[in-house]
Amino acid sequence: MKNITFTITDDLLATRGQRFLNFCIDLVFLYIIILSIGTSIILIAEATSKFAVSTWVETMSKGEIVLYSILIMLLYYSLTEIYFSRTIAQLITKTVVVKKDGTKPDIKTFVIRTLCRFIPFEPFSFLGASPRGWHDTFSDTYVVKKKRLAKGIQLFNTPE
Repeated sequence: MKNITFTITDDLLATRGQRFLNFCIDLVFLYIIILSIGTSIILIAEATSKFAVSTWVETMSKGEIVLYSILIMLLYYSLTEIYFSRTIAQLITKTVVVKKDGTKPDIKTFVIRTLCRFIPFEPFSFLGASPRGWHDTFSDTYVVKKKRLAKGIQLFNTPE
């Protein structure tokens, strides 16, 4: 008898290599975004003679830079995954975030997933037996190969 609902299997999961590549590519994009926004603020402030804003951005303390970076990270991961179920890196590596049944997670799940990325040493959670990190397990999500997922769902839905 056939299962009633589709379930993610190990063969659909993104590899450790894909997950590491996702991490590295997203990190590069985050740096680009963080620096681009800061530079844009300075240029706009200078062009509009708002020198106090320009000076503030140029002389931000380490704490302010950390808070600014955290805000950008929260926005980047939340918005890209909420709207597209994937970050820019996952788009490049052809992977996507799904729930156990292969469907798109809800907004709350993506927010939990994003917040879990701030757990200390979370990037090292991929070194275990499973290629799932803490932000995957705590949010009950899976990063899977998009084409294999589509093929698996199609086979599952094909009548015998």
